[in-house]
Amino acid sequence: MKVKNLKRNDPNFPKILSQIPSPPEQIFWLGTDPAELLRQPRVAIVGSRKVSPYGRAVTTQLTNELSRVGVVIVSGLALGVDSIAHQVALDAGGSTIAVLPTSLDVIYPSSHLNLARQIASGGGCILSEYPPGSEVFKINFIARNRLVSGLSDALLITEAAKNSGTMHTAGFALEQGKTVMAVPGNISSPGSEGCNNLIKRGATPVTSVEDIFFALNLRLKERKIRVFSGSPEEQFIFELIGKGICDHDSLGKASKLDGATLSSTLTMLEINGYIRANAGNWHLT
Repeated sequence: MKVKNLKRNDPNFPKILSQIPSPPEQIFWLGTDPAELLRQPRVAIVGSRKVSPYGRAVTTQLTNELSRVGVVIVSGLALGVDSIAHQVALDAGGSTIAVLPTSLDVIYPSSHLNLARQIASGGGCILSEYPPGSEVFKINFIARNRLVSGLSDALLITEAAKNSGTMHTAGFALEQGKTVMAVPGNISSPGSEGCNNLIKRGATPVTSVEDIFFALNLRLKERKIRVFSGSPEEQFIFELIGKGICDHDSLGKASKLDGATLSSTLTMLEINGYIRANAGNWHLT
């Protein structure tokens, strides 16, 4: 998969990023063109790296419900809430954008290399403002957060401590005029102190996905889930694509089907409207 890029003076550069304070000079991406994803509603979901069972549960629930109605999930590929949001979006058949603090040839953290590949090949996008080979500086991790909020219509923080780095993202979102939302937590839990403080300062409290729809004035309906009808081979390939295994070679290795059988199976899935081809990869419709 080839890295693509756009400079800020290019007419196709995302307008939403050119308008934020300290806009990036250029962007690099792998996967779906961000312009395609920016046509859909987008919510950034961020939070604690040391996520609690409560934080994991609310992140999973809200991300799943948003993804199932076509909202693109934006986050930073970090440990904890970020990676949960990306993975749940993929599992729900939705789209997600991962913004890196490094160049695209250095996935950080390295433990999320496979997740990054799933995003890029599964209809999403991994994006960075740093050209390949760039040195990584500590300030990159804070600077990355302005792009996470900048790409989104609103920011949702599902769990964050008082001094969490997530507060930087909230600050950028407010500076950009974006809606900031937070999930309230137990008042005795240090891990929720950041969210609770944001709510006291005016952030929108979120206790259900309807709160997010209301804040963004969205009227979305859940995608109808089709009952699958096809051969065992077709169902197996369909499930593999749903897990993010999307290119022909990877599908062949995972399914152990010979080339002719795999090609005919993919053709039947496409004819019946279960999958579509995009940039050399297969995606669920």
